[in-house]
Amino acid sequence: MKRVPLVPTIVVALAIAAMVALGLWQLLERKPQKEAFLAQLAANPTRPPIAFPRFPDQALLFRRASAFCLEPVSISRAGAGAAGYRVIALCRTGAEGPGLRVQIGTTRDPVGTVAWGGGAVRGWIAHAPDARPLIATVAQPNAARELMLVTDRPAPGLAANAPPSIESIPNNHLAYAVQWFLFAGVAGVIYVVALRRRWVGKKED
Repeated sequence: MKRVPLVPTIVVALAIAAMVALGLWQLLERKPQKEAFLAQLAANPTRPPIAFPRFPDQALLFRRASAFCLEPVSISRAGAGAAGYRVIALCRTGAEGPGLRVQIGTTRDPVGTVAWGGGAVRGWIAHAPDARPLIATVAQPNAARELMLVTDRPAPGLAANAPPSIESIPNNHLAYAVQWFLFAGVAGVIYVVALRRRWVGKKED
């Protein structure tokens, strides 16, 4: 008679159940939530302009906004694909809280000096470049990110910014669900194969 080891079977069954539960959570809860959030973001460009928020609010992405840069503290570059580099100024605003980041245009020059003295800016709210290490972005994919203002008029000497696109917001919850279901299936197959090998080994003994 083939006996199934009790404790290992319980452990594997609990692990498989947890994986299936995570897959269902991604499919039935997280996916609809993300789709509703994306629908809200898609409507943001048509809503009235607002003052740039002092603290991050992801629900304001792609909304038109305005701000005032008293003084650029630093100007840096970030990759922009075919456009070359995004030129981003960190501004002093005179208000409490973090400084204002403004994407003032794009350039193909990786090292040239950008002369911009600040002032009134307007455009769209977008995510600032993510400075977190790769491991942090994997471990916390839904963590709140810093926002910046992407200007609708470039600074002198720079090319115009492309308006932020909702396509930059990933919706991977269906893929996550499929992965958890596959993990559960693979775990089950591996355990069954291990049991068969154990039974064959005992039979030969």
